[in-house]
Amino acid sequence: QVQLVESGGGLVQPGGSLALSCAASGIGFSVYGMGWYRQAPGKQRELVAVITSGGTTNYADSVKGRFTISRDNAKNTVYLQMNSLKPEDTAVYYCNARYDSKHNYWGQGTQVTVSS
Repeated sequence: QVQLVESGGGLVQPGGSLALSCAASGIGFSVYGMGWYRQAPGKQRELVAVITSGGTTNYADSVKGRFTISRDNAKNTVYLQMNSLKPEDTAVYYCNARYDSKHNYWGQGTQVTVSS
């Protein structure tokens, strides 16, 4: 049974930082591409950052220079360090694990709220 469990969301003031974690089980973690997506109220889910099995990263333009995605294959965990947070970063953040179209999994999401 595949499980992706996100943690680390919460309320933070503008300019602050949060670190999200996603612990995976039930998959061969090291061969999966891992990603973070987010969905704000009334908007479609969008890519935030991805990291391939080889460690190559890619970011949405809106978060470049502020967010960092990383992975620890020994711990089956992917991280998202978010700095200089803005109110427009407020969303539910979802962890994704993808090997191919048949092996594509989502976590339950964690709320991030940026507000003073």
